[in-house]
Amino acid sequence: MTVSTTVSQTALLVELEPVVARNLDRHLSLAKEWFPHEYVPWSEGRTFDGPLGGEAWSPTDSTIPDVARTALIVNLLTEDNLPSYHHEIATLFGRDGAWGTWVHRWTAEEGRHGVAIRDYLTVSRAVDPVALERARMTHMSEGYTNAHGDEVLHSLAYVSFQELATRISHRNTGKATGDPTCEALLARVAADENLHMVFYRNLLAAAFELAPSQAMRAVADVVADFQMPGSGIDGFARKSVAIALAGIYDLRQHRDEVLQPVLRQWDVFNVTGLNADGEAAREQLAAQLEDLDRAASRFEEKRDARAARLAQR
Repeated sequence: MTVSTTVSQTALLVELEPVVARNLDRHLSLAKEWFPHEYVPWSEGRTFDGPLGGEAWSPTDSTIPDVARTALIVNLLTEDNLPSYHHEIATLFGRDGAWGTWVHRWTAEEGRHGVAIRDYLTVSRAVDPVALERARMTHMSEGYTNAHGDEVLHSLAYVSFQELATRISHRNTGKATGDPTCEALLARVAADENLHMVFYRNLLAAAFELAPSQAMRAVADVVADFQMPGSGIDGFARKSVAIALAGIYDLRQHRDEVLQPVLRQWDVFNVTGLNADGEAAREQLAAQLEDLDRAASRFEEKRDARAARLAQR
């Protein structure tokens, strides 16, 4: 049967509320309590220059590779914009009932990530704290606006992919630092991000049963214009290229480790009951995956060629 009726944004929120409640209970049963201070090597810290007369930061204070520093800064600045993210989802999902409980719980967990990463970077002197604070002020002053902020299903599709992308970025950044302490911290953060991804993924799975064509359109639109929430960071394009060249997060990972696993969970290419726009969205989605595959292969070839040239020098 082809479903042609459009479900309103309000009806989507109401119909999905029981799914939110069930998945909130699931999340709370699986989420593990942890404490940022336990992941920070406090004994390694020392006073910086300034009013307290300590020692100025130097790049030699840490042995973390430059590209890992770049990734750490991008990851933290992304987490720093939490007030804007909270505003976006609280405005869309509301502050009442299961939706509201989830919004506040999610915000509390995400806030913990920024605290932990910033404390680690400051204590370990992994990055210039003055430059980091200036970047934070600039980035947060710009705020964040979801490209589909008034669309429930588009927003659910976006965060399903984005939370998994963030998990992978954190894990690979931790490995790139070569510091077991940092790797353990970011693995802990990544575990939270994975639970967030599952929560949102399960909601959109339910939406595919409720409004399959609208859900398919949402997924296709999000995949077509997907950008990480940190894309507004000053110099993000240059930083993202360096991160991709290091294999921390690149197009191949985005397609094969983020998009594909989530799309398989939704079984998008076997969804029934689509109207004409839903079918068109599915065709668009298939074409986008093919385009991403080609683009990823081209990038890998260029990266390999670059690595070979550098090895010959």
